[in-house]
Amino acid sequence: MSTLFPPLTQARIQGMAAYQALCDEAERDYAGYWARLGREYISWKQPFTKSLDDSQAPFFKWFEDGLLNVSYNCLDRHVEAGRGDRTAIIFETDDGQVRNTSYSQLLALTCRLANALKAKGVKKGDRVVIYMPMSVEGVAAMQACARIGATHSVVFGGFSAQSLRDRIQDAGAVALITADEQLRGGKALPLKAIVDDALADGACPTLKDVIVYKRTGGAINWTAHRDHWLHELTEQQPETCEPEWVDAEHPLFLLYTSGSTGKPKGVQHSSGGYLLHAALTTSWTFDLQDSDVFWCTADIGWVTGHSYIAYGPLALGGTELVFEGVPTYPDAGRFWQMIQKHKVTVFYTAPTAIRSLIKAAETTPAVHPKNYDLSSLRILGSVGEPINPAAWLWYYENVGGSRCPIMDTWWQTETGGHMITPLPGVTPQLPGSCTLPFPGIQAAIVDETGHDVPNGQGGILVVKKPWPSMIRTIWGDPERYKKSYFPEELKGYYLAGDGASRAADTGYFTITGRIDDVLNVSGHRMGTMEIESALVSHTELVAEAAVVGRPDDLTGEAICAFVVLKRSRPTGDEAKAIANELRNWVAKEIGPIAKPKEIRFGDNLPKTRSGKIMRRLLRSLAKGEAVTQDTSTLENPAILDQLAKAN
Repeated sequence: MSTLFPPLTQARIQGMAAYQALCDEAERDYAGYWARLGREYISWKQPFTKSLDDSQAPFFKWFEDGLLNVSYNCLDRHVEAGRGDRTAIIFETDDGQVRNTSYSQLLALTCRLANALKAKGVKKGDRVVIYMPMSVEGVAAMQACARIGATHSVVFGGFSAQSLRDRIQDAGAVALITADEQLRGGKALPLKAIVDDALADGACPTLKDVIVYKRTGGAINWTAHRDHWLHELTEQQPETCEPEWVDAEHPLFLLYTSGSTGKPKGVQHSSGGYLLHAALTTSWTFDLQDSDVFWCTADIGWVTGHSYIAYGPLALGGTELVFEGVPTYPDAGRFWQMIQKHKVTVFYTAPTAIRSLIKAAETTPAVHPKNYDLSSLRILGSVGEPINPAAWLWYYENVGGSRCPIMDTWWQTETGGHMITPLPGVTPQLPGSCTLPFPGIQAAIVDETGHDVPNGQGGILVVKKPWPSMIRTIWGDPERYKKSYFPEELKGYYLAGDGASRAADTGYFTITGRIDDVLNVSGHRMGTMEIESALVSHTELVAEAAVVGRPDDLTGEAICAFVVLKRSRPTGDEAKAIANELRNWVAKEIGPIAKPKEIRFGDNLPKTRSGKIMRRLLRSLAKGEAVTQDTSTLENPAILDQLAKAN
């Protein structure tokens, strides 16, 4: 694809010369560059005197002696500036009701909830798990934790009781904020019941209090002294709460992400450096203006919902849309109808959603975006995985009217914010490429020894210098942090875990996929080991399992599981029934997003004589490719023919 699309002509950063000037400033004085931006974008109670401390690399510290409060930066300073009546959140429910919340109202709600947490003994440094539907209350819960210096860990509402339990236990959480139920696609889905399962049999001894937001009024079980209604706790609390001023390195949140082992990683983010990059990227990548209505369609259970719902737009005093439901209810025109109704100007969504809506528009012409007034849009965004050129072009032409640039953003839970991305006033667009590094980010492509590869060749994506919003450690496991992200053979560079290439002519980056055992399914990272562990935990049926990914037109990657049972290999309807049982088992153990799309049964798995499963062969089988690799080391080459066929 060679066509380049011109940049927006009225953006905050205008032209390649302005972009290059920022990059040159960072090159001349890296710590000073970030210090200048830190002073410009953050209100400090006590200014920092040092920007970067790299003396304990890779445990980097930014703005460490500065004191701030994240909630103050997102709420109070806008109210104090006389902008309290400005709309912070436009919230639309699953069934289409709309509630507008001003900055003054969001501050009052946050303070009441913060005071309620303090009344329950939650203090600075304590961990609070949030297991909430998309809601104003969900954002306020995150802000309330930040206000009192508690470290929050948001768990996506689609995760199972076991996944929730694992995260509560690992974080050592003292309190949990949830809802009775959540509404999605016209259905009431349990949250409190899943919490009850997670806490059963004293499984989480550190957790003392469960605070429940009454969303639906559905029937739930109640545990006296532990469970509390959110509205009852907050209604008598004052609407003011003095912020807890914390140093910039104070842990703002933990967010668990799948790794290449079965145990999820608690990614720990700081307060000052993280907030800076969330605000800065919202400002530069999305060119957020006072006149904008910004809509990020992510869930607050993912990092995108942290950076581009709960923190970035609010730190800038922006107006954002928050949506409870799904893009296909009551029909697949829901996103377009909402953009039309709320006059959304900046729209940020995932390639999976785009591809599903392309399919819907082709089969049901009434929900095609051309049937809606999308003229308010000026900038589009894509997040979660690389967007294929065909979907990019459809998005550009049919949603953006061939006039809105698309910010194809590459970043991760661990990076905190955008790392490689177009900027609307700077970057000519190339469908399928995330283009150039964000100013100040030293992205590069290297070989296995950490040496740069020439443009035009593929390699391993790394970041050569630390940046303010980077992961600080893996909660409770600093050695895993060093091993996972800063392997010695890569010269101390940050290892992203993605492969990439860089164009010889433009220098544009293109992400080619994961290099480790992590799958990217609908923009959600799932560890293959985590899914394998869930399968083999079905001890009655499963003897062994191996999980790989294969390309999928809708979800980007699909989960394909190869399973050896503790009985003879099933075929036909019996195989289908057992496969469904195992899919439901995985959904129960991890969550519905982890369900394998395909399960194949074999008498064994392809192993070397030393017992190592050859996953590269399984990847070929999952893709339907002929196995052309060397199989001479296989103990059981005949098994490939068996596994090549879907059951």
